Amino acid sequence: MLHQASGRWKLGLLLALVTAACWATLPVALKVSLSVLDPMTLTWFRFAFAAVFMGLWLLGKRRMAVFGSLQPKQWRWLLLATVLLIGNYIGYLLGVKYTSPGNAQLLIQLAPLLMALGGVFIFRERFVWGQWLGLLIIVLGLGLFFRDQFAGGLVTGHNYLLGSAIVGAAALSWAAYALMQKQLLLKLSSQHILAVIYLFSALLLWPFAHPSMLANLDALHWALLLFCALNTLVAYGAFAEALEHWQASRVSAVLATTPMLCLGVVALVHALWPEAVASEHVGLLGFIGAALVVIGSALSSLLGQKPEEKT
Repeated sequence: MLHQASGRWKLGLLLALVTAACWATLPVALKVSLSVLDPMTLTWFRFAFAAVFMGLWLLGKRRMAVFGSLQPKQWRWLLLATVLLIGNYIGYLLGVKYTSPGNAQLLIQLAPLLMALGGVFIFRERFVWGQWLGLLIIVLGLGLFFRDQFAGGLVTGHNYLLGSAIVGAAALSWAAYALMQKQLLLKLSSQHILAVIYLFSALLLWPFAHPSMLANLDALHWALLLFCALNTLVAYGAFAEALEHWQASRVSAVLATTPMLCLGVVALVHALWPEAVASEHVGLLGFIGAALVVIGSALSSLLGQKPEEKT
């Protein structure tokens, strides 16, 4: 039996937009935080914070009993989903070392495209011709943006290829995680799934983290670190709920707008705090590509809605 969306597509669209906004602001906070923390410690703290928060929330709601009914197979799925999400987090951070934030955010958009294909071929989600056209436009837009950034010479040679490969692997890892989480919704709520994944992730990363580094953070970097941690809770909570109410293929199309939103955030932060984040250099070709991503996202996410779907 495969999971089916509730049909409340307007709520799903809103939650997907919240997720996109969170992921658009996250790279800037991560880049500044990485100047004082290593990737393992930063990622461990985000997961540990989220695990404590979700655990206390479920305890307060007296909703822990459901874990006792899980079968070994479902625990294995949760563990595999955890490993896949860790791979995405660490891979993205390592990829940023070799490509600019704009390039990394662009390339990670392979993840929602791969999730869309998984939604079609695994969950048998139906695509009308306009949605297929939208996906093709998204791919074209991403390609133009990629060409613009590469031609700008911001990152060249083996470092760029290595960083691109790492981010690509992180995107594949995330798409597999997202589809596995969607199937787990048959047995668990999104809150229960995320609580277990956060806990498993924190435990798996603990031996590789350096918690003592946190004692050296000033107030600004603590604020940024807490923002990254809260971003994890809000973004993945909204994403999980979006999958509950809307098709995975359409959620992924909305998430494809994240690079444009990220460019806006980088420009704003650079204007207010130029020493913290370098500006992104985007030419005409890059802006055309970004515009095509938005157009394609709109086609893929909004076309084909049926009148009888719940609102």
